[in-house]
Amino acid sequence: MMIVLFYVVSADLVKAFAVVSPKEGAWDMRGHKFLTGKSVHNWALLCFASADERGGQGGRGGRGGRGGRGGRGGRGGGGGHQTDSGQCCCWNFVRQLQGMSRQLAMPLCGDPRFHEHGNNHWQLESLFDAMIKTCRETELIVVILPERGGGKDEYSELKRLGDLVYEIPTQCVKQKLARECKPQVLANVCLKINSKLGGVNVAIAQHLRCPVFKRDEPVIFLGADVTHPSPQAGRNETQPSIAAVVGSIDMLACRYACQVRAQKHRQEIIAELKEMVKVLLVEYFKQTRKKPTRIIFYRDGVSEGQFKDVLCEELQAVQLACSSLEKGYRPAITLVVVQKRHHTRLFPVDERDPRCGRSGNVPAGTVVDTAIVHPTEFDFFLCSHQGIQGTSRPTHYHVLWDDNHFTADQLQTLTFQLCHVYVRCTRSVSLPAPVYYAHLAAYRARCYPDQPRDDATASNERKYGTMKNMYFV
Repeated sequence: MMIVLFYVVSADLVKAFAVVSPKEGAWDMRGHKFLTGKSVHNWALLCFASADERGGQGGRGGRGGRGGRGGRGGRGGGGGHQTDSGQCCCWNFVRQLQGMSRQLAMPLCGDPRFHEHGNNHWQLESLFDAMIKTCRETELIVVILPERGGGKDEYSELKRLGDLVYEIPTQCVKQKLARECKPQVLANVCLKINSKLGGVNVAIAQHLRCPVFKRDEPVIFLGADVTHPSPQAGRNETQPSIAAVVGSIDMLACRYACQVRAQKHRQEIIAELKEMVKVLLVEYFKQTRKKPTRIIFYRDGVSEGQFKDVLCEELQAVQLACSSLEKGYRPAITLVVVQKRHHTRLFPVDERDPRCGRSGNVPAGTVVDTAIVHPTEFDFFLCSHQGIQGTSRPTHYHVLWDDNHFTADQLQTLTFQLCHVYVRCTRSVSLPAPVYYAHLAAYRARCYPDQPRDDATASNERKYGTMKNMYFV
């Protein structure tokens, strides 16, 4: 067995101006607040929990007329009889969630302006219409999904309506989790809600940021991924592949905008990358009033046999997107391919090292850039997450193009830091945040109804360009 020496890089996080150092790739939000919390004043609650679990149709509703015994009924039908055995699980969850949101400085203010119970996903569109009539300024919809069938039908229809039709952020919670109301679950829900509303949960501490952040040269981070139809779809070539590209829209690389396109069945190269990047560059300028002078592009899901195609087509598409915006506009571009499908595994020399944790995996931040990498090209392995169970799989990064002239240490540190700003959890993850977000956005598009390619592409161009929040998290 070959023994490879490795080193570990670190990343401190700032939360509401308190610097916290991750331990074993994770950190704790208790006693801390979000860096930028977004308060919610107009929000709605939809409950699809079964009647036996929610304790009847009563309970304390939103603002509205009085219901039966058990409290006030909400607008849209929250009233009714409530037994004395306890409040509706929906309302217990709401109170607990409001308490957690106040602790994290992103308060859900007051009762929901609209509250209704539903039985199946066919009711959702009429519920949305009733909600808009009740409160046109709805900022957020919290939905409790049933246990039956995993709530898949309700989830897909809800995301279609929220993302494409009404453009209102939605947050789903399973009935079991809403009933248990565990603090960790509530905190994780708040992480997602704050991000969808435009807040910032955590950021890399200023004194530890990679030099690419410290210069007076704005930088945009792009992440791209393509998802293909599942094997269950068989050889049905009418099922499109979905390409997603996300781009940072702030100086901290914590908030992202998204562009999604449907393209030919099983096509890996992103056909409309030029237009997608162009929209993201414009959105970055709108948010920061600055033109990026550097582009860091992480491309996921590409095999070694496709490297040449990526260089010839996708890199050129990014360059054309820049030049089409302004004559002579040529920001420095770094293109990195991210690969998880490989058979390389890293093992610590001493499993008793306390940094390896209970699982005995290499610690988060382990980098290998010698011996097992390409002898002449710029690539490295980075295990940015702490393995909890089984053997950790490091991520392989292969730099295909680098106008920014990064040193190995600079790019490795930057990549590791980007693995800490993923908004859905309080730990470093195995991929840089832009790549993860592109994967989530492409996967989310699978929730939308199947359309012929031309119609699907037109719909995505029309709708996704208008989304101002990180709806995909």
